[in-house]
Amino acid sequence: MKKLIAIVEDEPALRDNYAAAFQRHGYAVRAYGSRKEALDAFRARLPDLAVIDVGLREEAEGGFELCRELRAMSAELPIIFLTARDSELDAVSGLRLGADDYLTKDISLAHLVARVSALFRRIDALTQPSNRDQLLARGELVIDAARLSATWRDKPLGLTLTEFWIVHALAKNPGHVKNRQQLMDAANVVLDDNTITSHIKRIRRKFQAIDAAFDNIETMYGMGYRWKES
Repeated sequence: MKKLIAIVEDEPALRDNYAAAFQRHGYAVRAYGSRKEALDAFRARLPDLAVIDVGLREEAEGGFELCRELRAMSAELPIIFLTARDSELDAVSGLRLGADDYLTKDISLAHLVARVSALFRRIDALTQPSNRDQLLARGELVIDAARLSATWRDKPLGLTLTEFWIVHALAKNPGHVKNRQQLMDAANVVLDDNTITSHIKRIRRKFQAIDAAFDNIETMYGMGYRWKES
């Protein structure tokens, strides 16, 4: 079955260009011009991935609100922002809301499709049958690759895909320092230092919501991060 990509973009010409590019590469596409239109459709059926603009018609930050609403429906759904807004503040805001990637519209269509295809390949690799019986346990942490989910003290963490991959990369080799490039490779995204920091902060908050004393993700200043065994 074809992967379904939802495009939420208020400029018809851009919307059509993105849709055509994804369709040429074998994806099914549904396109929407407003937050309300997209949200109504998502309530009926979630896509396999959503590509969202930040500004949607009269809503200057409608994409941010849609991301928040989508995250309430699904922690694991891949969400990518594709927008003309290229400030670091906007990028960090989008990622703090739980987006997996933040791209600007100067990206080529070929590069956009490649990023999406790589993300799907990463999901498929983790969930392929050979990995389905493999649980990664690190003390109170249990990672289930088949379901792209993680629990702490038997309680779900509700990690986004990017957060899941970062935690998986750290916990897979406890005690080993992972630098920014290694975490980006694990998450299959291109992030700056501030964005990596934002993801780590979000991840820690999710652990601490379950366990206020959580301190297993250590910052190694000037080097990166590591998973510390309890």
